Amino acid sequence: MNASELLGELVNKGVADIFVITGKPLSYKLGADIEELNDQIFLPGDTQDFIEQIYTLAEGRSIDYLAERGDDDFSFAIKGVSRFRVNTYKQRGTLAAVIRVVSFDMPDPLALSIPPQVLDLADLRRGLVLITGPAGSGKTTTLATIINRINTTRNAHIITLENPIEFLHRHNRSLVSQREVNIDTASYATALRAALRQSPDVILIGELRDAETISIALTAAETGHFVLSTLHTVGATNTVDRLVDSFRAEQQNQVRMQLSMVLQNVVSQQLIPLLAGGMTPAFELMHCNNAIRNLIREGRTHQMSQVITTSSNEGMVGMDTSLLRLYQAGLISPQEMLTHALAPESLAKQAGL
Repeated sequence: MNASELLGELVNKGVADIFVITGKPLSYKLGADIEELNDQIFLPGDTQDFIEQIYTLAEGRSIDYLAERGDDDFSFAIKGVSRFRVNTYKQRGTLAAVIRVVSFDMPDPLALSIPPQVLDLADLRRGLVLITGPAGSGKTTTLATIINRINTTRNAHIITLENPIEFLHRHNRSLVSQREVNIDTASYATALRAALRQSPDVILIGELRDAETISIALTAAETGHFVLSTLHTVGATNTVDRLVDSFRAEQQNQVRMQLSMVLQNVVSQQLIPLLAGGMTPAFELMHCNNAIRNLIREGRTHQMSQVITTSSNEGMVGMDTSLLRLYQAGLISPQEMLTHALAPESLAKQAGL
């Protein structure tokens, strides 16, 4: 089976993710559904061959890392077809892969229903902005639209630290340095320390994975840089709690103090299946006003959702409010609304269910 031709065929179908797993036919995600390409079941040798072809397409990337560690992240491109983000891994003694299709072009925020308030974050000059949500919710795409806005409107040095690189940013009004973990640098923390010596104006960190990376990111934001990153959390409250809980108990008060000073915005997003097919995003938007900063400093994060709800005049929107609007517009089902809600019982009452 020719991997290059097959990937081209699936890109033409408009798929989002491709699954290569032994014991099942090649499968793909179209909208919210996983479908099988045909009835040809992949045997262990078929999976091994397909994945080896992928490594060859990735400019001959060595498969040794996968063999030694059990999983690997990387990206590659097929000219005239698309870019792809890949995670390969071992499962039950065989190889497997999940391949995300990434467009060559910068994403269109209007077509993706990304709110103008999110794009306006590109105007910030310092502090920390977090884009959060579950895996596959479009966080990287949202970040790419913000970086692209900066690149086309500002004269700045943008440094991105990613694993792997998905969207390629060409130099425009800004200079863009894109570094890939495990290829251009050993780790996020190592690259982030180096970035502070590379005269950055904007630093994008693919993910805040550990206390060390979070600590350096907070320091970078404190020293006047504009830092953007992601977390696998839903809702601003969960995001702040996750950051603080990454540290030992004796460090947490200091982290709360730092966060209260440098955090500017938390954008939380989920992709919701539409009644008409396809997906649409629901966004929670939190801006750190004085009330939010006080709650973070005092460890009263459970009250943040109330401030978000009562601060719509400042452009804040709660996740459940966003979901309710989609439901009332007839775009999503009540089941999907409640499944993705942060407070489903309360939201059900608001919706009259």
